[in-house]
Amino acid sequence: MRPPVLIACGLGAAALLPLLLGTYPIHVLTVACYYVILASSWNLIAGYTGLFSLAHHAFAGIGAYASALLAVRAGAPVPAAIVCGGLCAGAAGYGLGSVTLRMRALYLALATWAFAESARIVVSMEYGVTRGDLGLAVPLLLPTSSPRPYYELFLVCAAATVAGLALLLRSRIGYRLRAIRDDETVARAAGVDTVRWKRFVFGMSSGIAGLAGALYGHYVGLLSPAAMQFDEMALIIIMVILGGQRTLVGPVIGAVVVEVASEGLRAYGQLRMVVFALLVLAIMRVYPPGLAGLGRALWTRLRHGQPRRRYHRASGPAT
Repeated sequence: MRPPVLIACGLGAAALLPLLLGTYPIHVLTVACYYVILASSWNLIAGYTGLFSLAHHAFAGIGAYASALLAVRAGAPVPAAIVCGGLCAGAAGYGLGSVTLRMRALYLALATWAFAESARIVVSMEYGVTRGDLGLAVPLLLPTSSPRPYYELFLVCAAATVAGLALLLRSRIGYRLRAIRDDETVARAAGVDTVRWKRFVFGMSSGIAGLAGALYGHYVGLLSPAAMQFDEMALIIIMVILGGQRTLVGPVIGAVVVEVASEGLRAYGQLRMVVFALLVLAIMRVYPPGLAGLGRALWTRLRHGQPRRRYHRASGPAT
C-alpha cells in the first residue's frame, strides 16, 4: 500500500472517531491535533533547518493573546482575530530570527528561551491588559460547547499543516533549509542566502504556532500564562523526538501518543514528565529515528520479508 493511500485511510479513520468515542476522548484528540500543528512547525525549524529554538510555545501564546485581545478589547470578529494573532506571532518570530542570526547551538537556545520567559512574565504582570494569572475569558470560535466540531476543525488544520510542510520541503526552499542545517558555511558559499531563509523559517514556523495558539484559545475559552510555561516547550520537544525528528509523520505520531499518554498519567502530576523524559532517553539510545522510523522498518520487513537493518549511530537519522 502506497503512502498516499495510507495517509488517506488514516485521515478517514480519524474523521470517523467521533462516531465511536465519547465527549472527553474527542476533547483529548482535539488537543492532540493542536500539538500536531505545534510539533510539526517546530520540526521545520529545529529538525529540517537545524535552529534549536526554545520559544515555540511562547509564539503560540502570543498568537492566542493577540487574537483574544483583538476580539475582547477591539470587538474584532473571531476569524479575523485568529488570522491577526498568527500574523503577530509570525512578525515576532521574524524579529527574533533577525536578532539571533549569528547565534548557533547553545547560544541560540538560550536566547530564544530568554525571549519566551520574558514574554511569559510580561503576560503575567500586565493584569490591566491580559488579567495575568486571573485568566482572560475568550469568545468561542463556534457557537457550541461540543468538542466534535472543534475536533473536525483542528483535524483539518493539522492535516493542512502537514501537507503544506510536505510541499515546502519538497521544493527548492526545502533543499535550502536542509543545506543550512547540514553546513551553513558551505550553503552560503553555494549561493544560498542564509540570512533570508533563516528569517523566513523563523517567521513561518512562529506564524503557524501563533495560528494554532489562537485557534486553541478560542476553543478552550480561557487563557492564562500557564500555557506559556517551559513545560509546554518540553512537551513539544518530546513529541518530535519520540515520534521521529526530520520526518513528516514523526511529530504526528509523537503528538498523539504523548497527549493520550499524558491524559492517562495526569493523576501522577509532574511525574509524567519524568516518564516522558525516560522514554526520550530510551528512544535516543536504542532507536534514534523514533517511532516513525521503527514503524517504517517493521512495515518494510513485513512487506518484503527482509531482516530489519540495524541502525548505525554514525549515519544519523534519515532525512
